Amino acid sequence: MAITYDGGLTCSLGVTSLERAIEWYSSVLGFTLLYRRDDIAWGELSTGVDKVNVGLSEVESAGGKGGATLTFGVTDIEGAKAVLDAAGVKQDGDIRDIPGLVRLVTFYDPDDNAMMFYQDLQGAHG
Repeated sequence: MAITYDGGLTCSLGVTSLERAIEWYSSVLGFTLLYRRDDIAWGELSTGVDKVNVGLSEVESAGGKGGATLTFGVTDIEGAKAVLDAAGVKQDGDIRDIPGLVRLVTFYDPDDNAMMFYQDLQGAHG
């Protein structure tokens, strides 16, 4: 028997303040709140990637090292980095170039959850 997937993906992140995280993901990354359930300390936002959502779970201690790094494809990584810069988002250095393959920039949400933007130079994604 094989697993049958529906094409959706929800990436769950631990955050220390659901209110602050929803505001940050909405205002900085342009995600859209789908719903919020305070009774279970959970909110879910659409990302702009078809059927890929970010779920935010309010926890006592969040962020830090380890786990998966959400890496979102963008068409203009310099423009995306400029948005992060304007919002004062913590980043791990400048845009990293891997010639002929990809350009990358690593950044962090207010709870130190690492994320990345990539710009595909080969047309291999999407």
